[in-house]
Amino acid sequence: MDAIFIPQLTKAPERTEEIQVQEFLPGLETLTPIRGRIRVQHHGNYLEVSGQAETIITCTCNRCLQQYNHRLAVKTKEIIWLDEVANQPQDLPLEREVAMEDLVETLSPNGYFFPSEWLYEQMCLEMPQRQLCDLNCPGILDSVDEKPEKPVDSRWAGLEALKKQLPG
Repeated sequence: MDAIFIPQLTKAPERTEEIQVQEFLPGLETLTPIRGRIRVQHHGNYLEVSGQAETIITCTCNRCLQQYNHRLAVKTKEIIWLDEVANQPQDLPLEREVAMEDLVETLSPNGYFFPSEWLYEQMCLEMPQRQLCDLNCPGILDSVDEKPEKPVDSRWAGLEALKKQLPG
């Protein structure tokens, strides 16, 4: 996907560009190409970016460690403010308190919007944090057949004798 030059977006029909997506994104391991669309609309002092996309990823179950396939679907809309001082180096302290209204995305009105980066971020946000192959996954099962009858090391014999004295 090519980057969109923001000033050129103002000359597009209805100040909108729509991108059909059918490709693999670098850094995001998927089984199928990401398919969907991204719509970028210029509203003067902000961009309205919306998108729908889906793909299939391979996850590893957090309980049993088996791999399984998961459908990853994104349907989102975001406002990105256009600000002249966006992406300019600021001489800020290493630690500072940030107000909630400062937690917004900004771009320079004379810069570029990168749809592939935006889509990559949205897909990463949709990945399940708790990865389970099944809600009733029992986890890793112990193999009962492999337990030895005698302790392997004779130094553990005293502990084994004490263990046999305990009920249950």
